[in-house]
Amino acid sequence: MTKQQLTTKLVSAVSLGCDKNKVDLEKMLGRLKEYGFTIIEEAENADIVIINTCAFIQPAQEEAIENILQFEHLKKIGKVEKVIVTGCFPERNYEEVKANFPEIDAFLRLRENDNICGVIEKLYQIEQSKPAKKFSRVLTNSPSYAYLKIADGCDNVCSYCTIPRIRGRYKSTPIEQLTAEAKDLASKGVKEIILVAQDTTKYGEDIYGENALIKLCDNLSKIKEIKWIRLHYAYPERIDDKLLAYISKNEKMCKYLDVPLQHIDDKILKSMRRRVDENGTRELIEKIRGDYPQIALRSTFIVGYPSESGKDFKKLCNFIKQTKFDYAGFFPYSKEPNTASFYMKGQVKNFIKNSRTRKIRKIQNSIVIEKAKALIGQEMEVLVDFFDQTTGEYCGHSQNLSPTVDFGVRFVDNNSVKVADFVKVKIYDFDGSDYKGEIV
Repeated sequence: MTKQQLTTKLVSAVSLGCDKNKVDLEKMLGRLKEYGFTIIEEAENADIVIINTCAFIQPAQEEAIENILQFEHLKKIGKVEKVIVTGCFPERNYEEVKANFPEIDAFLRLRENDNICGVIEKLYQIEQSKPAKKFSRVLTNSPSYAYLKIADGCDNVCSYCTIPRIRGRYKSTPIEQLTAEAKDLASKGVKEIILVAQDTTKYGEDIYGENALIKLCDNLSKIKEIKWIRLHYAYPERIDDKLLAYISKNEKMCKYLDVPLQHIDDKILKSMRRRVDENGTRELIEKIRGDYPQIALRSTFIVGYPSESGKDFKKLCNFIKQTKFDYAGFFPYSKEPNTASFYMKGQVKNFIKNSRTRKIRKIQNSIVIEKAKALIGQEMEVLVDFFDQTTGEYCGHSQNLSPTVDFGVRFVDNNSVKVADFVKVKIYDFDGSDYKGEIV
């Protein structure tokens, strides 16, 4: 087979896991497109399927296995030719995974992602070519926004987390490289850049000797086509007045912060190896709410961590009721091998973890409904993400709403609106999952 014959093969991908994983996949697809492959959406109709996996917690590993088994079967019956598994799942359990899934053609370590074309060449017994130096990411979501992974790995070593073992130490990507990538995304029509890393607020310290997050945002702000810049995964210990004031004053910075807090009880926070205690957490929230009230707050919490008593959980519930986060996610603790918390005493039974998770989600849901009702009658500037052919509605998000993780804003228009447009929408209802509005 020649290279020309190889490029007639159709390639598709299954994207699992976090936004950082998504960026890795989009870069692989960019390399494949530059090579000459045609990328299609329907994986079942492809010749070559890439399954980009997550392995952060047990449910993610189960999802990865389910997808691997599905495409293993499609390969056996001749529906697809080659199946390649990438991402955190093979990185975490490489030898075991290879042994358990012999029908899979290749399992890629994370460092092999850049050589995805060479891996496929090897599978089809074609002479290896050098990886392309220049390529353009293939977006797998709405072209209105894109994630920009500013660093990989993590140095925080939280007791429950597998990321440092899977991804290694924190490694920032240079500003020049990120700016070039953002310019390329802007040329595709992207209007919003969402900065992601395991800890975005640590950006630059490893390569510049000082924090460079604001400097990076300054560079990105100079890209004319980029209108919004959003921060995800901002760790509380590095959020200070300088960063908050910058977000507040820079017109392109979304008035939004995703701050993973995980708990409020000092005993649990210390066991988790978190760097901010209850007092520091409350002071930070008070500062944001008092001095920067325009900034919407999202957070995530772990429920049922080892030794979490009923009293500890009640304290967390009261904290949620008092704080009234704009958005919050709650996850039952997952006991992961090779983490410090795996070996801890006082493991909470699954049915208790699940019961507590349901209860605290219900509390947050009532807060969300209360906040949503207060917005009825108000206007929002909305970035249009897609048109829903099923309902005949456009759907987008505002500065205070991060796409996919928060609510959407739905409205009807007479086809004058396009994806990636900015429109003013007046809210008239909230259905529990999306705001409903009309164009002003």
